[in-house]
Amino acid sequence: MSTGLKIIAWATAACLSALIAGSAAIAGEINVVSTAGPMPEVMGALIPIFERASGHKVSIKFQGAPATINQLKEGASIDLLIADEEVMGDLVKNGTIAAGGSSRVMLSRVGVAVRAGAPKPNIGSADALKAALIAAKSVAYSQGASGQHFVTVIARLGLVDTLKPKTIIVQGKPVGAAVAAGEAEIGVQQVAELMPVPGIDLLGPLPGDLQKIIVYAAGVPAKAKDPEAAKALAKFLSSEAAVSVIKQKGMDPG
Repeated sequence: MSTGLKIIAWATAACLSALIAGSAAIAGEINVVSTAGPMPEVMGALIPIFERASGHKVSIKFQGAPATINQLKEGASIDLLIADEEVMGDLVKNGTIAAGGSSRVMLSRVGVAVRAGAPKPNIGSADALKAALIAAKSVAYSQGASGQHFVTVIARLGLVDTLKPKTIIVQGKPVGAAVAAGEAEIGVQQVAELMPVPGIDLLGPLPGDLQKIIVYAAGVPAKAKDPEAAKALAKFLSSEAAVSVIKQKGMDPG
């Protein structure tokens, strides 16, 4: 390890020790449920750091918000929920998430990618993006948060009829994987979901007010079995110690 990396590792460990001191006197097991999207990649990098520093063990499952909401209604044992802010807001209102028990942790942007080595169209403005979409032979997006937003972008650009015959709705794999395989010329998904996919080039985020910031929040359910350990993890996700990892994964801190 280089001297620079050793300093970063030492500083991160010091920050975490200060952050978690006192909250992990007794190690706990934290049951986390999160929406999918970029979260498996991001949380997969953050959880081991937290576990090493805190002594807590984290079990995490990724699934859609509707399934999680149903499980919470049925009394499932969930200590921490990670979901988009709109879902979290509803759960706070109905008392499923403890009052004062939620906080923003990450911000995600929607991006555009092409196959590695392919020509890179300009998407720096609404007009440039519109021209690129018209020129593309096929355009792919998902049914997730980014895809739902992109549908509104298509409508705003007046391209509903133009793109309908060349639209590919990707299911069961990242949109970037379809682009890398040559199944689509242009792919749209969250930047953090596109970045880890080999074989594609990220053109950048959607331009200007066509962009949507997807806000992810962490919330402690009112019936969490270990709320203190869950709060320690939520606090870590909002800490300076986690910022560098979050940015490396293509997101911004909350």
